[in-house]
Amino acid sequence: MRHYIPSKSRQGVPAIIQTLMSRARILCSLFLFASFLGAAQTPSNQDSTAAQKVPVIDGAVGSCSLELTVTTDSKPVYAAAVKVHIAYGFGGMRKLDLEASTNIDGKVKFIGLPSKIRRPPLEFQVTKDQLTGTINYDPTTECQAKHDISLEKPSK
Repeated sequence: MRHYIPSKSRQGVPAIIQTLMSRARILCSLFLFASFLGAAQTPSNQDSTAAQKVPVIDGAVGSCSLELTVTTDSKPVYAAAVKVHIAYGFGGMRKLDLEASTNIDGKVKFIGLPSKIRRPPLEFQVTKDQLTGTINYDPTTECQAKHDISLEKPSK
């Protein structure tokens, strides 16, 4: 009985297997190259979308909102702390303290603010290092509002 034994190359692997292996290596190399190329481009796209995303804080007690843009010397202020104390409800019995930081464009948005408050207007206090500023917002007269605030060094 005769047995068919395929011809072998130098390494002891049939020629057809070597051809398939070389093609697989080429495809893997192309796939890895494309993966690295895609990974190199991804962070720049994420940075631009992250810079545009406005932080939103939800008070969840009403339908009013306020969007603030914080600047100093006409430049946006990054990571400025914005605080507000809200007394609302019958006799101002309910209280809410909200705090948020601005994004790289100097923007922050407060939503879910009550339309009726105890003693209008609400006073939003903004600080960044030694810079401060305040802005008054009355949800009874302007429920959906956008305001700009410029920070300054406090006078002594």
